[in-house]
Amino acid sequence: MVVLGVDPGSRITGYGVVRHNVGSFAVLASGVIRLNPRSSHAERIGQIYRELEGIIADFRPARVALETAFLSRNVQSALKLGQVRGAVIALAMNRELVLHEYAPREVKLAVTGKGAASKEQVASMVSKILALAPVHVPFDVTDALGIALCDLLRGERRDSACQLSKSRKGGNNWSAFVRASPDMVIR
Repeated sequence: MVVLGVDPGSRITGYGVVRHNVGSFAVLASGVIRLNPRSSHAERIGQIYRELEGIIADFRPARVALETAFLSRNVQSALKLGQVRGAVIALAMNRELVLHEYAPREVKLAVTGKGAASKEQVASMVSKILALAPVHVPFDVTDALGIALCDLLRGERRDSACQLSKSRKGGNNWSAFVRASPDMVIR
């Protein structure tokens, strides 16, 4: 299973592509989409759409996991973030991908066990789970990887229920999957 996690932002959008095979996680790609501050908001949304479209074409995720909007005191910022989220949702739907949305608190709880965890705690746990080298990775990236992990961890529970159901009916043998090597590409 491959999931694209997206931490949307109107100036910087983080992404992480994570593969899960039988208890093993591997980062296939991660990075940020830095947007030109002199570009119009519409141009920025177009850039996010095109770059994520390329990532989807390269890594073929089965699902896209997206952070939900949070309450903001700045109405303009909230509207811009909503438009970025809309572009990601439209892209996922155009590519006929399954889309799951997670609140920041839900991601933190899934990754660290604490819904009120700090960004540093999330980054630390994401690095441990994904065996990332101890280099400085921007929070936009670790947040996106955390969103993908949240989806995979929650999906694992859904898949386990599905697997149990299939095994009772003589369905697929899921244990035949081979562990993937932890290849990592940073764009």
